[in-house]
Amino acid sequence: MPDAMQVARLFLFGSSILSTLPSAHAQLAMNGSGPGSVIRIFNTDMAVFEAGEPRQDLPCNVNPSKPLLGFDLRYHAGYEVSVPLRELAGSENQLTILFRVSQADGKEEPQYFTQRFRVSAIEPDAKGDAYLQGSFDIGEGKYQVQWLMRDRAERVCSSTWDVEAELPPKDKDIALALAPGRVQSSEQEQFRDEPPVARASEEPLNVKVLINFAPQNAHSATLQPLDTSALVSILRNISRDARIGRFSIVAFNLQEQKVLYRQDNAERIDFPALGKALEALNLGTVDLKRLGEKSGETNFLAGLIQHELKSESADAIVFAGPKAMLDENVPQESLKQIGEISSPLFYMNYNLYPHAVPWSDAISKAVKFFKGYEYTISKPRDLWFAVSEMVSRIVKLKHGRRPGTSSSE
Repeated sequence: MPDAMQVARLFLFGSSILSTLPSAHAQLAMNGSGPGSVIRIFNTDMAVFEAGEPRQDLPCNVNPSKPLLGFDLRYHAGYEVSVPLRELAGSENQLTILFRVSQADGKEEPQYFTQRFRVSAIEPDAKGDAYLQGSFDIGEGKYQVQWLMRDRAERVCSSTWDVEAELPPKDKDIALALAPGRVQSSEQEQFRDEPPVARASEEPLNVKVLINFAPQNAHSATLQPLDTSALVSILRNISRDARIGRFSIVAFNLQEQKVLYRQDNAERIDFPALGKALEALNLGTVDLKRLGEKSGETNFLAGLIQHELKSESADAIVFAGPKAMLDENVPQESLKQIGEISSPLFYMNYNLYPHAVPWSDAISKAVKFFKGYEYTISKPRDLWFAVSEMVSRIVKLKHGRRPGTSSSE
């Protein structure tokens, strides 16, 4: 059974006429998750699954989506459903979606997912379609999805399709978040707490991460979910490395010229607290005081680098975030004032389109000044291999290799 109720997202053209109902188990009770667990499903629904034949009593079109590996290192599979509005015409209605995901080899029990939608009254001559979209996560393997949707009149739309998730040979070293054959509901809370990690017992690393929570598109007025997911995933992948035992986090935004969250020398990253702090991020407004400041973003970045590098006591300092293409780079004189640093510097540059934006940004040039290391994160595989290589490099530097020092260039 999934850990939580599957939440399907809804897209509509025209007025909003559907809404999700609370996560009640009015028609489907899911009890337990192990062998012998009890699942109560209508006999008619189970008969549809067992028949394995498509139904169109309720006309709808189901389009499965190919599993894609996300920055969270989970394969995301799903579907999109369209229903003609005229089929939902009349007084209030309710749509119930139920589907189960089974391993192709049948070794494990199927995983069941459900969601209900309330439908407002619709005119008989309504035009267009209603669109619903659902998703679930899987580990590597082959699966069969049996899916159905019914309304209050017990009209049914059903479909069956196969799903396969497999890493290419060159990526087999990647440790995915879900084991082969596992099926779970998609995570809806990006800033959920991270499960405990068994840390190294001898000389665990102490790492400081300075992360710029900003959109990939510098002109965007909002931080897009894809950007947030990628940036949080960078932190999660760092936090999951057992060789790191202490974390310091500085979350900032260059556009607002503000430190949004700080956590010092902790045994684990407080993701819920970070998420709450980011609620204050408001990229759609501009402070009049900042409008009058020349080189405000450059000055803020210079001050941040000076403060964090001078006060550092970590085994490594990691910058992360999208490209910071500022009008002016941090002056070398400001960097020279910091002097020699004892910790190596790294830059996890989140850049979805490296060929479109190949130029070095302000953070990259500052890291290069101190002979630091830069990784471009464009795909999930980039993140996995970058974190693995970075932590291995930190371990080697800590045990005798010469760390980065200031440049005379």
